Amino acid sequence: TIHLAGLVAADLDADTKGQTEQILAKVDELLALAGSDRSKILKANIWLTDIGEWSKMNEAWTAWVDPTATPARATVEARLAAPKATVEIMIDAAR
Repeated sequence: TIHLAGLVAADLDADTKGQTEQILAKVDELLALAGSDRSKILKANIWLTDIGEWSKMNEAWTAWVDPTATPARATVEARLAAPKATVEIMIDAAR
């Protein structure tokens, strides 16, 4: 099992959709390094600083996720450690 945690965008000046896209690209890179890919994601937890931004995050997620292997996902509102981060993602995946 591969565990990816604390993933935030590199460019924290991007909007919620942009931050989500950056994080998901990072997920692709990290999963590839571990010998896996997005089709093997088992679970995702997503934190948003403003749940009102859910649709922007979800637009990026839906365009990215493997439609034949959508994982269980929880999305909640929370304050994040990085003041400008609007999204944080944690992923569990199989190898």
